[in-house]
Formats: sequence, structure tokens, C-alpha cells
Amino acid sequence: MRTQEQINEIVRLLLAQYPEASCTLDYGKDYELLFSVRLAAQCTDERVNQITPALFARFPTLEAFAAADVEEVEKYVHACGFFRAKARDIVACAQVLLEKHGGKVPGTMEQLTALPGVGRKTANLILGDVFRVPGSVVVDTHCIRLSNRMGLVDGLKEPEKIEKALRKVLPPERSSDFCHCLVLHGRAVCDARKPLCESCCVRHLCQHFSG
Repeated sequence: MRTQEQINEIVRLLLAQYPEASCTLDYGKDYELLFSVRLAAQCTDERVNQITPALFARFPTLEAFAAADVEEVEKYVHACGFFRAKARDIVACAQVLLEKHGGKVPGTMEQLTALPGVGRKTANLILGDVFRVPGSVVVDTHCIRLSNRMGLVDGLKEPEKIEKALRKVLPPERSSDFCHCLVLHGRAVCDARKPLCESCCVRHLCQHFSG
């Protein structure tokens, strides 16, 4: 595991490398981000962004989603995979948002994870991107891979354990942006199969590169 000084430098360098890092899902309303993240499970953000314009045009309001026929929603999200569960969760989530939260996306972990189809990863993304809550750590596949390779955590695979460990070492006000950096770095440089270590801006600090 890296020292706190090394971790701070990794954070600094990656934030400098990806200064515009943000969620790569396209959305206009808070609930649209919530639904897009649900669609992105086991699917690429690029594919989701191809699908959501037509979906959000057909159901332009939260009320429209709440009243939607699940089978019709399935047709719009079919290409995302697991479309039946995703369509069901989106309609149910819209109904709960209207019935229990006045049509607003709630701003606490407890309230968010009580929504249909919403786990801690999604909740942390909403908390970080929508509400700018310090210490929001989004643990996706890139975060799991890179945090272990770099030595930000030691051999952890369970998302909740990684989230807890990273929250202890990342600067709270930058943790959400840093997680977005990990996604971009994981796609561009630190690939799952063949990391491009020679092109990596933090290789001199990386546990994997230094051996």
C-alpha cells in the first residue's frame, strides 16, 4: 500500500491529467442521471447515451415515467441488457420519487439506496455529482482495478470495503472528481488486460509498476 504522501501525489497528478473529468452519462435532470446509471449496469455509458435521448423524449417528465407501461419502457432500453429488470426499476423508482420525495431525487445515502434498483455505487454518484457531498466514492470496475494496482488499497475486491478504505485516504472534497479520473484513466491508459504503463503519469508512484 502507498503512503499517504504518495496517495496525495497520485490524486494531484490524475486530477491535473484529467481536469474536466466528470460523469460521462448525458442527462439534463437529476432523475435522468439516476435512471441512466441504472441502465449503465453491465453496459457502456456510450450505449446508454445512444438510448436515452429517445427514452427521455418519450417520457419527458417523472410523472410520465411513473405512469409508463413497463413493457413499453423495455422496448426503449432493450439494447442495454437486462432490460426487463431495468425497465421495471425505472418505473418503480419514478413512482417512489413522486410518492415519497415530492418528485425530487433525495440527498442521503439511506434514502437513495431505498429506491428501486439503487445501490451504493449509484447513490455515491448522485451524492457526488448532484449534491457535491464530500467523501462520495464511486466504486466501479475501474476504481476496483486501479485502486488495487496503484496501491491505494491492499488486495480488496468488495466494493463496500474499497469505498470505506478510499474514504480514509482521499481528500473528501476531491474524492468524487478523482473517481471520475480513474474511469478516464482506466479507459485510456490502465486497461484491464494490457496497461500502458509507459504512458502513465503516475507510474513512478504505482505499486504495480514499481513491483
